[in-house]
Amino acid sequence: MSNLFEFACRMGDNSLVLGHRVSEWCGVAPVLEEDIALANIALDLIGQTQLWLGLAAEIEGSDRDADALAFRRDVWDFRNLLLVEQPNRDFGHTMMRQFLFDAWHFEMLGALKGSDHTQISAIAEKSLKEVTYHLERSTDTVIALGDGTEESHNRMQNALDRLWPYVGEMFLNDDCDHIDTSSLRPAFDARLADVLGQATLVQPDSTFTHKGGKTGARHTEALGHMLAVMQSLPRAYPDAKW
Repeated sequence: MSNLFEFACRMGDNSLVLGHRVSEWCGVAPVLEEDIALANIALDLIGQTQLWLGLAAEIEGSDRDADALAFRRDVWDFRNLLLVEQPNRDFGHTMMRQFLFDAWHFEMLGALKGSDHTQISAIAEKSLKEVTYHLERSTDTVIALGDGTEESHNRMQNALDRLWPYVGEMFLNDDCDHIDTSSLRPAFDARLADVLGQATLVQPDSTFTHKGGKTGARHTEALGHMLAVMQSLPRAYPDAKW
């Protein structure tokens, strides 16, 4: 497969997997407002998935479309970051995962807006409008919970400590990346330092990084369990039309 196909799958798989993870809160979020907000964020991400995987299908030029790429690939064919497949655990963990991804996603889409590939630029420009809101919201929530009660602070610090080893993969660069992803790190680090400072949270000093998700070399078992649920209906009724 071409590098451009791989890149489109990476972007689409990130939004697909995180979109499904966030959608798991539908009906069970802590309060109604959060339930609605998380459902809307999930819908935004799934909409972005349609665009990225639709582009991937066009580049591939076979009989597969975005739905086929989403529902008829197995775990080892997915190219998402390991961060986004991590289980929800609790609300604090979900919002810390969301913030870390949003902070990267915002910089990534901003850079992709300047791409000389017309479709990539257009998808990035459209998606950035939604992700700007996602980032504002996850930032406010991380600050509020981090600088909240002793319980909420401890939960947010625990979430940051647990998720930190997955952050580095977002900035690992290879030939399939449409831009130099390592160049996004300074802006990400500056935002992270500002937000964690306001949230009274301590950034871990470890440089260890889990990797392999964006290349398909390695995924956690959590992705397999998630895909078993997400793909069950379209695999059971592959010819169904909605």
